[in-house]
Formats: sequence, C-alpha cells, structure tokens
Amino acid sequence: MVPAIISIFCCWPLAIPAIIFAAQVNNKAQAGDVAGAQDASKKAKMFSFIAIGIGVVIVLIYVIMMILGVGLSALSSH
Repeated sequence: MVPAIISIFCCWPLAIPAIIFAAQVNNKAQAGDVAGAQDASKKAKMFSFIAIGIGVVIVLIYVIMMILGVGLSALSSH
C-alpha cells in the first residue's frame, strides 16, 4: 500500500488503480482467495512502480531543462 500512496505524488492517473488493487489484497486474502490476492498485489506493484518511474523521469527532465536554460541564459548575457 505504501508504494501506491507514494505514487500519488508522481503520476496520479496510474496511482488510482494502484491504490484500488492494493486495497483489494487484504480482502481477497481474508476471503481465502490467495491467487486473487497475489494477482492484485502484482498489479498494485506494477502500477505503483510505473507511476513512480514516470514521476522520476519527469523530475529529471525538468532538472535538465532548468540547467540548460540557466546555462544558455548565462552564455547569451555575455
């Protein structure tokens, strides 16, 4: 559940299904549906990690663009 919640801050459209699948894990495990719980857990992890990965890539692109922008503006001011 923790990666699903963290993924909200990275890419919320993918975080929503991650949270839904993560919430299903305990219910399915308590009902005796071990295969369903494992499947929901896999899907929750997949959506969480994809969302976190997209968030990290977006932050890296933003940082690179800021560095390039500052560097180019410093070069053009001389």
